[in-house]
Amino acid sequence: MPLFHPTRLGNTDLKNRVVMAPMTRCRNEAGNVPGPLMATYYAQRAGAGLIVTEGTSPSPNGLGYARIPGIFTNAQVDGWRSVTRAVQARGAGIFMQLMHTGRVSHQSNLPSGGEVIAPSSVDLPGEIWSDSDGMQPHTPARAMTLEDVRRTREEFVQAARNAVAAGCDGVELHGANGYLVEQFIHPHTNRRTDVYGGSIEGRARFVLEVVEGMIAAIGKERVGIRLSPYGVFNDMPHYPEIDETYDYLARELDRLGVVYIHLVDHSSMGAPPVPDCVTRRLREAYHGAVILCGGYDRERAEEALDAGIADLVAFGRPFISNPDLVERMQQGVPLTEPDMDTFYTPGARGYTDYPAAT
Repeated sequence: MPLFHPTRLGNTDLKNRVVMAPMTRCRNEAGNVPGPLMATYYAQRAGAGLIVTEGTSPSPNGLGYARIPGIFTNAQVDGWRSVTRAVQARGAGIFMQLMHTGRVSHQSNLPSGGEVIAPSSVDLPGEIWSDSDGMQPHTPARAMTLEDVRRTREEFVQAARNAVAAGCDGVELHGANGYLVEQFIHPHTNRRTDVYGGSIEGRARFVLEVVEGMIAAIGKERVGIRLSPYGVFNDMPHYPEIDETYDYLARELDRLGVVYIHLVDHSSMGAPPVPDCVTRRLREAYHGAVILCGGYDRERAEEALDAGIADLVAFGRPFISNPDLVERMQQGVPLTEPDMDTFYTPGARGYTDYPAAT
């Protein structure tokens, strides 16, 4: 199953099995609207078979970071349409990652009327950047009411419709990295006593209802999900039921028929690795496509494909500084190292100014 051979994902034809992983870059214009610079950035990297966009909020409440995009206004849909057209013109597929930051937020990053909400009111240590105030402690989140849960679920479903209207081939629900969806899944951040808390089934209820709603709205062949079972980002400590929780999620996601599960291993960034047995159990329980992500190079990617534990492999940071990453891997051209100081800064520097090798 060579990395550079074409494949099919749901009803989307992909020219290779290389995925550009979703990465927050904080380059959006006023109103959290994608602009021409973003269209250029993604088009430069459309050598990938599939691009999964940076996390994009379905709600004013989910814009926890400065300058991240949304998909809940007409202007945002129009902005994204220019991005999808640029990417698809170069022959790549594009799924939009839908990300609600939940408690990972500062009030000054939200538009007027936005509110920091989460499954439970559990403070997040540390600080977050605000363009208006610099580094600030995370704003304490208000615990969501049942009406908040219902409304947020519907925001995700409408965001999926909006993403398709903007030309996306599908959406990826961000259920990883300590953001809102994982905040429901994880017992450290979900201390609810209603139907959305307590047991594994209760804590998984929100994500499964969101997935079910999106499938009803745009079709299961357009809906994927990202999970990080052993990730600790954003203060998500390990807990005894991790394996049981993700086994349950894999079975339920298989029942619902999502087109892929995107499994991310953060061990290359210091988190504990995802054990091989977890990946194998996922493969046994879930029969759709599996995307693996986390510190891969060409050799490791091809080993994962040949072993049958992955159908596609996602690359993150190498795509930042190598817009022609696929061609470089094919030809054995050395990779350019990224400038970490410009990962989240405004403007073209460190974004669209990395040259191709040829």
